[in-house]
Amino acid sequence: MASHRRPKQPSRTRVTVLTATAAAAVALTSQAAHADPKPTKSEVKAKVDKLYHEAEAATEKYNGAKEQQDKLKKQVDAIQDKVAREQADLNTLRRELGSIATAQYRSGGIDPSVQLFLASDPDSFLDQASALDQLTAKQAESLQKIKAKQRTLAQQRKEAQEKLGTLADVRESLGRNKQKFQSKLGEAQRLLNTLTAADRAKMAEGEQRASRAAGDRVDLGNEVPASALGAAALRAADTRVGMPYVRTATGPNSFDCSGLTQWAYAQAGVEITRTTFTQINRGTHIARSQLKPGDLVFFSNTSHVGLYAGNNTVLHAPYPGAYVRYESMSTIGSYQAAVRI
Repeated sequence: MASHRRPKQPSRTRVTVLTATAAAAVALTSQAAHADPKPTKSEVKAKVDKLYHEAEAATEKYNGAKEQQDKLKKQVDAIQDKVAREQADLNTLRRELGSIATAQYRSGGIDPSVQLFLASDPDSFLDQASALDQLTAKQAESLQKIKAKQRTLAQQRKEAQEKLGTLADVRESLGRNKQKFQSKLGEAQRLLNTLTAADRAKMAEGEQRASRAAGDRVDLGNEVPASALGAAALRAADTRVGMPYVRTATGPNSFDCSGLTQWAYAQAGVEITRTTFTQINRGTHIARSQLKPGDLVFFSNTSHVGLYAGNNTVLHAPYPGAYVRYESMSTIGSYQAAVRI
């Protein structure tokens, strides 16, 4: 007779292991099917360029906070110097008042009638009494001076305290923006690291080649600057073609975008502010159709600036890894505004 024993059931542990293995296999297969393909070199470059522009916006805010911090620090130092001088004057007045009080005590410690009785020379006593009246008047004057000094000191200390509070806020903003651009630059570097060393070298070589070519073959047309000042600034910036972009740098051998424009105008004899956000308010706003060589041109929500060079071309410091160069306005970013210094 054939055996009818029921087949042995697999253990619960074995079923669990098999189920987990199968699920993992399905998950891996699914992940493989849906995994994003590795970005190409051109895709990496596009993403990196975008991150560099975002880092530049944070850098300009950092530069602005740094400029404000430096100004506030000078103001606080000047106020604190005044406070120290006023305090020294106040201490001198207090010492003078103490001397007067001591003199009064010494000469007023005996009743005047007794002093007159004991005095060998009544005329001498009357002279002393007259001096005592003068001391009393001097004391009143000293008290008024002390009160005035105390009011001045209180006002100056309040002003210093307010400035220090603002300085603390600015330093906090400085730290946030520094962290932000460092984060963007770090993300860009991680993307670049997905490329081979050979590809990274080619990209760097391409940036250098593009900068050299821009300086050698750029066609600026025959546009005439609106002023000698603009022409001088543009000539100065032209001598920096090929210099590397370095965040927060203001020259003469490396620049960020607003550092270059500030340096160029300084060589022309005019001081302009440090950041794109303040440079845009420095001169006269003009329409794009009115651009002349030497004018400042702003892009990408005022986070980037360059000098108009003619023929729809700008001379600027682009972004990390690039060099000061001439470039078509159509490839830099979204046009924002133009200013003539």
